[in-house]
Amino acid sequence: MIEFRRNAYHRTTILCLVLTVSASISAWTLPRLPMRTHRSSIGSLPATVDDSITASTISASGTTITSNNVVTTKLLPEFQAVTDAAQAKLLASIPEAYHAKIVPLLAHFVNEYMTASQNAYLATGNPSSAPEQAASRILQGVGYGVRLGLLEPFQFSTSHVALRGKNPELEQGNEIDFYEFGCEFFRTVMDLERSVVLGQDQIPTILQQLADGENVVLLANHQSEADPQVVSCCLEAIGYGDLAADAVYVAGHKVTTDPLAIPFSMGRNLICIHSKKHINADPETKSVKQRENLKAMGALLNKFKEGGALLWVAPSGGRDRRDVNTGKVPLAPFDSKTIDMFRLMGNKSKKTTHFYTLAMVSYDLCPPPDVIEPGTGEPRNVRFGPVGIALGAECISVGGLESRQDFCQHAFAQCQDDYLRLQQAIANPTTTDQA
Repeated sequence: MIEFRRNAYHRTTILCLVLTVSASISAWTLPRLPMRTHRSSIGSLPATVDDSITASTISASGTTITSNNVVTTKLLPEFQAVTDAAQAKLLASIPEAYHAKIVPLLAHFVNEYMTASQNAYLATGNPSSAPEQAASRILQGVGYGVRLGLLEPFQFSTSHVALRGKNPELEQGNEIDFYEFGCEFFRTVMDLERSVVLGQDQIPTILQQLADGENVVLLANHQSEADPQVVSCCLEAIGYGDLAADAVYVAGHKVTTDPLAIPFSMGRNLICIHSKKHINADPETKSVKQRENLKAMGALLNKFKEGGALLWVAPSGGRDRRDVNTGKVPLAPFDSKTIDMFRLMGNKSKKTTHFYTLAMVSYDLCPPPDVIEPGTGEPRNVRFGPVGIALGAECISVGGLESRQDFCQHAFAQCQDDYLRLQQAIANPTTTDQA
């Protein structure tokens, strides 16, 4: 169960959304509406998985069972059957013109997600990770990606408001809650029983600051494309789901141009900024991207001026990458210029702005490629396992240019310390947090 450290309000159950499926895999088409959901406590799930998946079946498949988890890289017959059906339906649903470009990537993604779902099902017995439910979810996600990323490309503004489907007249007729879609997609492959949330004593202060019209910036390390969903699921589990839903994420170009990423990004409040590396990659579009960045900076300043904004930013400018020699995942250093920009925006807005660090452990959920790829269309990997977040103490923003390096170094050191503490808490769930 998620360990609620440093918080007087300990909980004994975690709520998760369980997908209910009425349609079979064979009847699947490109989705237009979200599937209905209901809530269920993980603590109330059956202690064993379906009788058809027996110990002998697991042993024969090469599955490894540990004291805390079940890990397999080979699909069991029940999962393989629906995966094969899903792959066939996927191939038939995509125009042939896109086959060579995207089908291999999508097929890999489907297989990864089904394997992660199988491991989740074997470990927890969660019915939402059962074969048909998992296949319906991955086909729904891929269907959204194909439609909104290729066939009817969705265009993001520099300041994107999450599409929740609650006010179709304000969302050009949209009735899909893309926020909940993204959360549910990844929630079922997170091992919430072994996930950890640290630093909860910071949350009441942050809520009060936001209520007072002040701004809060979370300086976070960035480990996977599912980081927004990790933040949401962790905060939901401790009763702060609304805080996660209202957050604004500073996003790079990939999350708004990659077909598979687009539907997940549509459910988030975003400020869309081109990185310096991306701007310089194509001289012909450089001036356009620079103009778009100016608009994004204006939108960001407006957020600060309005007040009461919670913003998530990764000052490293990208995801943490695995050290191929050690197998460890160190944090990518924070860029002081990025932090300077947010401190400057806070000063210009005339609104009090607070800075907190947010350490995240999510690499294993969606491991990125070891090498940074400038374009879109990277292979998507998915793993079932625990995640975690740790809110650090407020970093006091004082001084001028002469102190910017000190502020950046302090923020990075604090995030790094919390990251290591978070890793230890996940690896040793019986230990207590002494901080």
